[in-house]
Amino acid sequence: MTVTARWNGEEIARSDETLVVEGNHYFPPASVARSALVPSEKTTVCSWKGVAQYHSVNAGGDINTDAAWYYPHPKDAAAKIKNHIAFGNGVEVIEE
Repeated sequence: MTVTARWNGEEIARSDETLVVEGNHYFPPASVARSALVPSEKTTVCSWKGVAQYHSVNAGGDINTDAAWYYPHPKDAAAKIKNHIAFGNGVEVIEE
């Protein structure tokens, strides 16, 4: 199964090797269009995954603030998603 992430008319990620955690598809780093990611200062903390870092998504001439996140140093329980990127905030994640 191939999974794509799209926002504002642009495909920003595609992979057949996503990892699903808590209902979110985490894309391998190489499957994400890095040019669509804009670093953000936002972080959040998950009790079992650790500290998430965020990116805004730049697509179709607009910015979707803090719409992507990843765990650069996850806790042991979430080690498999290290540096994998998930999307929210209106980004369409579609299983094809």
